[in-house]
Parts: sequence; C-alpha cells; structure tokens
Amino acid sequence: MRVLIVSAPLQGHLLPLVPLALAWRDAGHDVLVASGGDALTVDLGGLAAYDVAPGFAFGRIAGRVILRHPLLARRELAGRAGTAVVGELFGAANATFVDAVVALARRERPDLVVYEPLGVAGGVAAERVGVPGVVQENNLFPAADLVTAVAASGPMRRYRFSAPVASITVSPPSLTGPRPGLPMRAVPYSGGGEVPDWLLSAGERPRIIVSRSTVAGPGGGDPTAAIIAAAPAVDADIVLVRPPGRLPRLPENVRTVGRVPLDRVLPYATAYLHHGGAGSVLGGLAAGVPQLVVPGPGDRRHNAEMVARRGAGLAVEARAITPDVLTRLVTDVSLAEAAADVRDEMAAMPSPSDVVPELTALAR
Repeated sequence: MRVLIVSAPLQGHLLPLVPLALAWRDAGHDVLVASGGDALTVDLGGLAAYDVAPGFAFGRIAGRVILRHPLLARRELAGRAGTAVVGELFGAANATFVDAVVALARRERPDLVVYEPLGVAGGVAAERVGVPGVVQENNLFPAADLVTAVAASGPMRRYRFSAPVASITVSPPSLTGPRPGLPMRAVPYSGGGEVPDWLLSAGERPRIIVSRSTVAGPGGGDPTAAIIAAAPAVDADIVLVRPPGRLPRLPENVRTVGRVPLDRVLPYATAYLHHGGAGSVLGGLAAGVPQLVVPGPGDRRHNAEMVARRGAGLAVEARAITPDVLTRLVTDVSLAEAAADVRDEMAAMPSPSDVVPELTALAR
C-alpha cells in the first residue's frame, strides 16, 4: 500500500507526523511525504520527501493576512482569536501548495492520504484522486475545528473535499478532555542530531531545559533576559537551546547549546521552559517533566493555560519569570507528580505501530 503524508511546510507541523509515517514504512508500506520549507531541512528517517512549496515564506503570508484582518490579528497576537485567524492564515498557506499536492497525488496514486489539520491540501488531494483521507492531530486544538476553519477560509473555498474518514487523536484525555477518533500516543520526533554527553545523564542538581520556537515572528515575549537575570538565585543548571542573538555574560549555572533533539534530552531534565507550541507541550509531557510555558500568539496561550489547569506546569508571562518561579518549577512535588501521571497516561495509549493495521484497513 502507498501512503501520502501531507503537512504545512513548517517543522512543527511535519515532525509530529513522522513516527506514524515510519511505522507504516516499517510495516512494509510505501510512504511519501509532501511538505516544504524548513520542514524538509531535518532528518526524516530516510522517508521519501517531496517539496511541494519551493520558496515558501510563511512570514510574507502572515503579513498579508494581518493587514487584511487587523482587529482579528490583534486578538491572535494575544492568543485570544481561537481558530478565526489560523483558518485564514493557513488557508492562504495551503492555497500556495494545494495544486502541487494534487499533482503529486495524481502522479504517485496513493491508496490513503494522511494530513494534519492545518494541511488540508492533503484532504483536497484525497478527494481529487478518490482515496480515503485521514486527519492526524498535531496540536491541542480539536482537529475538526481547525480543518473546518481552513476549509472555510477565503483562499480555500473553491477547493471542495469530503470530511476525513477517520481522525487520529494524540491528546491525552486528562489534558484536553475526551475526543472522538482513533487514539494514538504522541511520540516526540526531533529530526536527529548530535547531543553532548553531559545532556544524556542527570546532573548533580536540577536541570532546566529552555527552548524556543522554530517559527520566526512575534511571540509571547522573549524570556531569555528574565531567565539569565533570575539564574544566580536558583539552585539549578539552566540550558539555553538555540538562544537568540547575542547574549550578555552568563551566570555560572547557565550554559548554551545549538540545536539538539529534545526527545533525547528531556528525559534527563528536571523541568522544561518553552514558548508553548503543541509539539513542545507534548514532548514535555511525554518525558514526564514539569513545564513552564510562556503564553503567546496563536495556540500558545491556549496550550499554556491547559498545562497549568492540568497541574503539570506553570503558565507565566516572560516578564514575570523570577527566581521564585524557577525554584518552584524544580521543587514543587505536585507539578512533578502531575507531569508523571500524564506521561504514564500517554505511554498507555496505542503506539503508531499499533494503529497502522486499523488505518490500513480503511484503504481496502
């Protein structure tokens, strides 16, 4: 059987789909990936990948959408717009590569198309070649709401397609509540890379990993300065992953590293501080470490508040990060226990390999 995997041309959108794609390949199926942009600059485990969006520039697309919808954009930057802006934003993005995805599907003739909620070009391609389409969650918003928002956007209204025949949900029910669909464990995938030996074992004192978004643009405020200022008063080692720009002189308990596969690093950490992307949230939960999530645009405030409600971490604005906040992050037993509970919940969900037979049956 041949499976086509489709995502928006962004790393954070494609990488969560890779574990299922690899499970399909390992089961003997032919797997093709359609994406583009920086998503294709990382190691995809040897999967055959096609660039359907050469020259993709998400920033330019976002800028045009913001100019057309200034009031909604203001709510989006505050993380309060729900799916309204994301629908228009990714509708415009999908319109730039939907025809290329359809052409690829017509040429390669897949038996099944799997796409992420903001990559509905995959749903259009499935409709055009007459095969089932399956949507796979890669975030913490309900997949059906996102698919509907993108499909209803101005740029995508002329591309009609049927609802997916199945939905794969990766959200832990204790975090998001129960959702319809086929449950599957979210398996973090960072795209390979080297890891310094000192990050592959626990340190002598607590370790906080700090990462930032792979998408350039306005965020919820850069927490780097507040972290560095607070660090001397915190009994923990702090690791800044891909820190932005030039840094001031660092305290002795702060170190920096370049890009590292976080799925290999987080199991040895005590806590995780990040921007609130869904992949980061799910990666932290899979590792069972408490999180400090900085609320920001898009889904990031929603995700931060969800983690805090579950008790598995803290939602703290960048400017409010203090020594007391960081100390609580690594010493509060209730945060650690809640994070471990969600880790165990996720580990009990079916693996990607477990769901392959059921998904394969949809194409027969």
